[in-house]
This record gives sequence, structure tokens and C-alpha cells, in this order.
Amino acid sequence: MDKPAEPIFERMLRRHELRAALDDADRQALLSLPYDLRTIEATKYIVREGSSPNESCLIVTGFAFRHKGTVEGDRQILSLHIPGDFVDLEAALLNTADNNIQTLTRCELAFVPKAAIRDLIRNYPNVGLAMWVDTLVDSSVFREWVVNVGQRDAKARIAHILCEFARRLEIAGLGSTEGYELPMTQEQLADATGLTSVHVNRMLKNLKEEGLITRDKRHIGIPDWKKLRRVAGFNELYLHLDQVAPLTAA
Repeated sequence: MDKPAEPIFERMLRRHELRAALDDADRQALLSLPYDLRTIEATKYIVREGSSPNESCLIVTGFAFRHKGTVEGDRQILSLHIPGDFVDLEAALLNTADNNIQTLTRCELAFVPKAAIRDLIRNYPNVGLAMWVDTLVDSSVFREWVVNVGQRDAKARIAHILCEFARRLEIAGLGSTEGYELPMTQEQLADATGLTSVHVNRMLKNLKEEGLITRDKRHIGIPDWKKLRRVAGFNELYLHLDQVAPLTAA
């Protein structure tokens, strides 16, 4: 491509360097991945369940989410994804997508042929190890979300997602535990927590009235991080920040 690869893969490279010991050859191989850069508007599908993608997708800017649906048409959001995430790395190894991936916001996405990723894994074992850790952390997040929907009360479910997003954005340099822009609607929060939109609105008001958050349009302020964590029952072990950014883990 005409555009240099470094700015496109810079955030992903930094993450991979913290997940495995990469040498100069590993770094150059990552930066040399072929890609097709596309801009996709909010709410558009990146991957559809049942499809057979020939490429994996890296988020350069914007946010996306993973979800599955029932035969009745109900949707369960399974995870959120931020810049630097390879949101469907499994497409390089699995023949058929078993879930949907959709944009939350307008996104700039780098699509990498799955053949190129397979070659990278075969020829550069440390890069393959870093990608393996990436998928393991994703699996850990999925497990935590099962607990969130199945066992926490409504207020804790909402607080937990707000805490997770705060820490992940902080690690990525896109927000902090004092506040950030939340790209999700109340309907999307409902689909992520197994609640109704009305119940989500009630819980957000409850959290605000208790002084746990402030709200200004999409901005979520967190006046007391420790108190919000306590209400959420938030233990960030499942994010494996010791594998990602040990110097900034709380």
C-alpha cells in the first residue's frame, strides 16, 4: 500500500511487545503485514455469523462490539473492542465465524489477509505467542461477562462495564479512571448486561445519585474510582494487565 504501515500497526505492535519478547525481525514482520484500510460507519457489520472471512480486522480508530442473537431476534453483546484490538484474529484459523462483530462508532479498520497472518505465525513464533496471549485474554473477558450477566445485580452489572472500559481505555491511552467518553447507547448497555433500556437508565441515575458517576452526554465521570470498583465487585485480574502493562496496573 501507499500509506506507511507504522502508524496503522503502532498500537498493536506496542501491545504485542508487552505480551511476548519480540526482536527486530519480529517487529518488522508485524509492520510489513499487508492490509486494506477502510472506513466503516457506526452500526455496520464487520463480520456476520456463518460467514467465512478471508481476512482479520484490526481496529485503528473507533470502537466495535461482538454479539450473538437468538432465533427470536434478541441480541447479547459479548465484548467491547478498542483501537489496537485484532477483533477477529480467530478468522485466520477458523473456517466459519460463530459470532457477529459490528461497529459501535465510525471506525478506521485495517483488514489483513488471513494467509498473511498464518504465514506470520509459522515463521515468527514469538509473534504467534503474542497473538495467542491476545486470544487468551479475550477468552478471559468473555468468562467475566458471563459472571456479570448471570450473577451480579443490575447496578453492579452496569458499574462493572464502566470500570472495565475505564481501565482498558487507560491502558490504551484513550481515557482514565477519572472519566472517558462512553460510545455505547443505553440500548447497547442493555444488550451487554441482560437488562432492559429502562432498567439501564434507572441504574445510571442511581449511580449518579449516589455520587459514583457523573454524566454529561456521552462523558462518564468517576469521582471516586475505589468506591465504584467496590460497588461493581471489579477485580481486574481477568484483564491480565500484568501481561499488558505492568507499570500501570492498579
